[in-house]
Amino acid sequence: MGHDDDAPARGELPGLDVAALSTWLDVERPGLRTGPLRAELVAGGRSNLTYALDDDAHRWVLRRPPLGHVLATAHDMIREHTVISALAGSAVPVPATVLLHADPDLLGAPFYLMERVEGQVLRTRDDLLGVPADDREALSRALVGTLAALHDVDVEAAGLADFGRPDGFMARQVSRWSRQLDASRSRDLPGIERLRDGLAGSVPPAMSTTVVHGDFRLDNLLVRPDDHGVAAVLDWEMATLGDPLADVGLLAVYWGTGSAHAGLGPVAALPATVPGYPDAATLAGWYAELTGRDLARIPWYVGFGYFKLAVILEGIHYRWTQGMTVGSGFDQVGDVVPGLVAAGLEALAADQGVPDPL
Repeated sequence: MGHDDDAPARGELPGLDVAALSTWLDVERPGLRTGPLRAELVAGGRSNLTYALDDDAHRWVLRRPPLGHVLATAHDMIREHTVISALAGSAVPVPATVLLHADPDLLGAPFYLMERVEGQVLRTRDDLLGVPADDREALSRALVGTLAALHDVDVEAAGLADFGRPDGFMARQVSRWSRQLDASRSRDLPGIERLRDGLAGSVPPAMSTTVVHGDFRLDNLLVRPDDHGVAAVLDWEMATLGDPLADVGLLAVYWGTGSAHAGLGPVAALPATVPGYPDAATLAGWYAELTGRDLARIPWYVGFGYFKLAVILEGIHYRWTQGMTVGSGFDQVGDVVPGLVAAGLEALAADQGVPDPL
């Protein structure tokens, strides 16, 4: 999350009025701010807007929902703040939260402020190649270990017992993302109804309930530059209580699963396609060893991951067609969606044959 320490304070950043925020902080949290605020929109985000903030003594990050078309239950800053605060001190590394402002009066949407954790986001193929070859397996193991640690969090002890409704979680997920699709749809997507209906008709029974991140992937982690361990897990807007294998399936999608990763290049770095990183099946094996969970139905969860990602990107494509996105690269997002639908159907067919995991 690099930025220019000498950048001037700006009141014209999309979604962030720096002057108004400064005034509000001085009234609501007197003494918190030390010197003028400097702000920068962090590049790369295609969902919530993330800003790096500095004053003379602090380095913060502010998160708020995107401009424009915001789907019901998506981009929930309050949930994100809640789960990050609850995980403080656990085996899951997260930034320390500073404050939450749930009222949209100030910036047009709820937002929260957290401490900035130093680390690198590995977002592109070049980023992955920049990790020394000898560290790539260790980084991959650290990622899987972090996910296993998240799924081992004691929900009651963390104060998250009421954070979600785990009963019928995956069936509701299919239904929820179907509704999201309907709310963001602006064109015909061949096969997506068949994928949706196939998933809805073959939901696996959940074997356990854990905290679920909802978007767990390598580029939602901050990686320490010295040893390439995990410095922090970011982007908790979709976190809830539910079936942990939902995280494993989506991770496989972003990691690159067999031939099904074709076309995902514009939105994912696909570590499995980079020399020195293990394939998704190896990650699944490590996860099974660490957690003891049965992954026989993981192809279904991979298929659901493709469906969910297709709906998310279709929503981004919709916002782009409405001129409501901030940043570059959004013109390519819509082109990715048909390939995701095809990959989801491929994974669903594999589940019906119950092959070896991944």
